[in-house]
Amino acid sequence: MTSQHRSPLSPLLSQLRPALLYALGFSVFVNLMLLGPTLYMLQVFDRVLSSRSEATLGMLTLGVAIALIAMSIVDAARARVLVALGKQLDERLGETVLRHIVRQASSSVPAGPAGGLRDVGTLRTFLSGPNIVALFDAPWMIVFVGVIYLFHPAMGTLALCGALLLILLAWIGERSNRAALEQLSTATRQGSQFIDQGIRNADVLNGMGMTSAFAARWNAFNQRTLDLMQASSSRGSTLLATTKFLRQSIQVGMMGLGAWLVLDNSVTPGIMIAGTILFGRAMAPVEAVIGNWGGLVAARSAWKRLNTLLPAVIDSAERTPLPAPKGHLQLERIALPGATPDNPILRHVEFDLPAGRSLGILGPSGAGKSSLAKILVGIWAPGAGKIRIDGAEIAQWDMDQLGPYLGYLPQDVELFPGTIAENIARFQPDAGEEVVEAARRAHAYAMILKLPQGFDTPLGEGGIRLSAGQAQRIGLARALFRRPKIVVLDEPNANLDTEGEQALLLALAEMKREQATLIMVTHKPSLVASLDYLLVLREGRMELMGPRDQVMARLNATPTDLAPSPAPNAALNTDKGVPA
Repeated sequence: MTSQHRSPLSPLLSQLRPALLYALGFSVFVNLMLLGPTLYMLQVFDRVLSSRSEATLGMLTLGVAIALIAMSIVDAARARVLVALGKQLDERLGETVLRHIVRQASSSVPAGPAGGLRDVGTLRTFLSGPNIVALFDAPWMIVFVGVIYLFHPAMGTLALCGALLLILLAWIGERSNRAALEQLSTATRQGSQFIDQGIRNADVLNGMGMTSAFAARWNAFNQRTLDLMQASSSRGSTLLATTKFLRQSIQVGMMGLGAWLVLDNSVTPGIMIAGTILFGRAMAPVEAVIGNWGGLVAARSAWKRLNTLLPAVIDSAERTPLPAPKGHLQLERIALPGATPDNPILRHVEFDLPAGRSLGILGPSGAGKSSLAKILVGIWAPGAGKIRIDGAEIAQWDMDQLGPYLGYLPQDVELFPGTIAENIARFQPDAGEEVVEAARRAHAYAMILKLPQGFDTPLGEGGIRLSAGQAQRIGLARALFRRPKIVVLDEPNANLDTEGEQALLLALAEMKREQATLIMVTHKPSLVASLDYLLVLREGRMELMGPRDQVMARLNATPTDLAPSPAPNAALNTDKGVPA
């Protein structure tokens, strides 16, 4: 198989293969030991009852007891191996999937609900549950049918026909119920996602009387889920009932055929009993597979979704580490597609910002300012063009390596469950002094000390709820943690009061003294006084670009209509700081 057609989960399979082989080997032993009770009954009926030998009965009983004890020990070992296998899959895949879906969730074109962790859980449950055991045991149906055939060809033929009939029934059921089960899984995920969004926006729902309408909308989702569940469960229960009926009927037929053969002196009573019981044992895994078919379909769908979710994420080669960035930013004809080809979000934005300089991005709402900010820190990938940091395309950087050198304050600040110190530290361990330093640089230190437990104040469930302004100031401290080389602030004063805005101005002045590369999105010209350059966007296009004073003069001269840039290439000249 060529590498381009290789499944992204193939390396994981290679890592799990030894444990799977162990479980398969244990299954071989367990099924061989299951022949013990059948042979025991055969010998009891054909030898012990006719010879009336207590010694033979004792030895046979001891032998089958040893076989059953060994089978139980190995069966328990197989169960433990499968549980460990599921745990190993989750350990190797869970963190990677979470990292990938978090990155994918912030894409400019999100790829549907992020249910990757649920899919990992589905595979873990499948590997550690009865489904995979039934799959391991099902091939032994051929062995058991072959043993029955050795007892007598007629009994073997009946067993083979019964096995083929049950397999055909399972195939028909799979074909008829596959779509319904997959639709049920999709509908369930959509309903869960809708509830999660409602809980996150509970204030809006309660504040504007939308709760009843929201519940009614969810009920429509849920009704479809219930209809799909009823349809799939009805088909599944009908299939399972038919399977049980056929198995019992064929087993009765096997007993009747065996009795007829005994009357004809073709087989012994022991063979009649042993063949009937062995047929029941042969069909049990098939019946288990049919009964748990929903789990098999769910595992298969989860596998397919993970293969789609993780294109070359698991086995991708690590990027070569690059030197610590100095902060030189270059944008080369950046474009970002919108909902339709005729309405892109950004159109050919380009500039060259030297390390240690600052740039303000101005423009009306919907101009693409926040989108450009997300591109600058690598959250969104541009549809065309390149963004470079110190000459290297941002795609060449390992984001785990580059991230500590970036500071980002989004327009809507989200803090995570944990303490304020943990949020400022970006959940890095042993960062106490650096947390305090970041809070001081953001001029939020005094504000944090006034909270109930200071830096150890818990947020999230069981913790306090911060105001929007407090969250924004803590978000700024998080952005300044460990003195990043490039800082991108998106409307950093949107929720600040007078005290908070004054603290922001002090933090901006300190960043300028430290020569951090600063990009700030803002609607308020009052914040641009300390910036070196300004960029004005309208409808995704660059209208003005250049040194702050020149751009402000143009804006003041045309307060109602922004003048177009005099040159199509708006890159900054790194020597003079003017449009090239």
